[in-house]
Amino acid sequence: MKYKKLFSVVALGAAVTVGLSACGGGKSDKKSNGGKTEKTEDVSKFPVKTSNQEKAKEGGTLEAAVVMDTQFKGMFSETFSEDNYDAQFMQPSHESLFTSNGNFETTDDGVAKKDIDVDGKKITITITKDAKWSDGKPLVADDIIQPYLIIGNKDYSGIRYGEDFQNIVGMDEYHDGKADTISGIKKVDDKTVEISYKEMNPGMKQTSETVWTSAMPSHIFKDIPVKGMESSDAVRKNIVTFGPYKMEKINTGESVEYTPNEYYYGEKPKLSKITMRVAPSSSIVESLKAKKYDMVFSMPTDNYPNYKDIEGYEILGRQDLAYTYIGFKLGKWDGAKGESVYNPDSKMANKSLRQAMGYAIDNAAVANKFYNGLRQPANAIVPPIFDEFSDKSLVGYSKQDIDKANKLLDEAGYKKKDGEEFRRDPKGEKLEINFASMSGGETAQPLAEYYMDCWKEIGLDVKLSTGRLIEFQSFYDKLKNDSPDVDVYQAAWGLSSDPSQSGLYGPKAAFNYTRFVSDENTKLLNEIDSEKSFDGKYRTDKFKEWQEYVADEAFVIPTLFRDAVLPVSDKVTGFDWAYDVTSNPWSHVGVTDKK
Repeated sequence: MKYKKLFSVVALGAAVTVGLSACGGGKSDKKSNGGKTEKTEDVSKFPVKTSNQEKAKEGGTLEAAVVMDTQFKGMFSETFSEDNYDAQFMQPSHESLFTSNGNFETTDDGVAKKDIDVDGKKITITITKDAKWSDGKPLVADDIIQPYLIIGNKDYSGIRYGEDFQNIVGMDEYHDGKADTISGIKKVDDKTVEISYKEMNPGMKQTSETVWTSAMPSHIFKDIPVKGMESSDAVRKNIVTFGPYKMEKINTGESVEYTPNEYYYGEKPKLSKITMRVAPSSSIVESLKAKKYDMVFSMPTDNYPNYKDIEGYEILGRQDLAYTYIGFKLGKWDGAKGESVYNPDSKMANKSLRQAMGYAIDNAAVANKFYNGLRQPANAIVPPIFDEFSDKSLVGYSKQDIDKANKLLDEAGYKKKDGEEFRRDPKGEKLEINFASMSGGETAQPLAEYYMDCWKEIGLDVKLSTGRLIEFQSFYDKLKNDSPDVDVYQAAWGLSSDPSQSGLYGPKAAFNYTRFVSDENTKLLNEIDSEKSFDGKYRTDKFKEWQEYVADEAFVIPTLFRDAVLPVSDKVTGFDWAYDVTSNPWSHVGVTDKK
């Protein structure tokens, strides 16, 4: 029932240089690194906003970095962007229509509010601020409608057109070219839009993409053909937004300069310029020591001890809306039908094989030894940031069990012939499994090798797809295009604020990269998103059932829950990194003369 905007999180950039040389690391996980017990951190004790209380000076400049070992795509529109890198660069300039509380439910503090009429199956969105675009045009109802007209268009090239959009009355007819407009979207007046749905679901209460959260300047996009729009200057070069800052200069793939949006409706921006640029993981610590940057986003946590005490910085921290996982390729995407097609004869279709690969790895050792407590072994598919819905009692694959893995393979018929090192498939044929993992950071290679070592220990012949780690953008291109190079992969998801993940694993979700589809999985996802789930207990129960089902089917195996840290210079003031801020933190951020 749902489709949401989800980002591929930064390449794992992970962490195994010492102390985890064999996959049995969990057997000695209390000591490592020369016998020293790893010191762990508790992100709940980190500050979430800057402590500098001095008033920002007028006209300051701020240097920010995004740690990444690739170039950004530069699709600076929520309608087209797909990965977390572009999202990071959109922070100062792009603003959501809505704000949310600590439960990620929409509040009335944002540029717009939404009134939900469950019985009437409609939502009314009202613009409440005197917001203007960076070209001086007012934010109007047509700007809220515009992304629906683009995403629903048959020529739309992005991956947002999923069940959330198909749930709007009249969207199917518009998408099929049988109607010029979407009958279920009504412009009430210049500041009000009414959207009618076929079915209502509790995700609509969240500030997630269940109800699209972004606007587009219709006075610009209405005249651009949807076909090829993703390459247009309006998306790539001349960006018009209504956030505190505007994108003044874009150096493709490398950096963006921002200047104040003189028409911003809220508190006047303090800085005269922000520069945000790509920073490689290999040099970011040295850059901090040299005080090159005032803020660093997507900061790796594997080398946290190397930068946590650098003079002149404080480290903000929060739970991350993200998790890493192992995925198994089980089918293909049917573009004509807009749905995944499960292949029961695919190499990884045997559930016991997938489960065995899950039990073979020791994520607790990886998390504890190399992420300093800033990642945790994942027990379930719903991360604990969704406290009400995450199943804390589930064990899943959070504990390594080599014996159980071997037993599963034996019973499923994956056996070795005399004198052979690796198991064959149940038909007696050689079994070679292609494993795709992203490049990025000095330790991505050792981590990938660690996983392969674990699988080798249970007799599986797993090799890197293409023979090497794969660059971030190429990696996701392979997943999206169902490359035959990939049988198993490790990746990460950045989640929206709706705990439902039907936008990742539903049959019509383009993000469903495993292509796993089953009647039971679809049923459970639909129940999570049903009108019955406005009853919190019912929804919690359905989430529990779904998490147990995912653990049993193991079409994905969550590996690590993540915390995020943000090094910030002491001279930065006014920045609040909490999820439930009531106004845009970029309108408050500034710098002082503090050194």
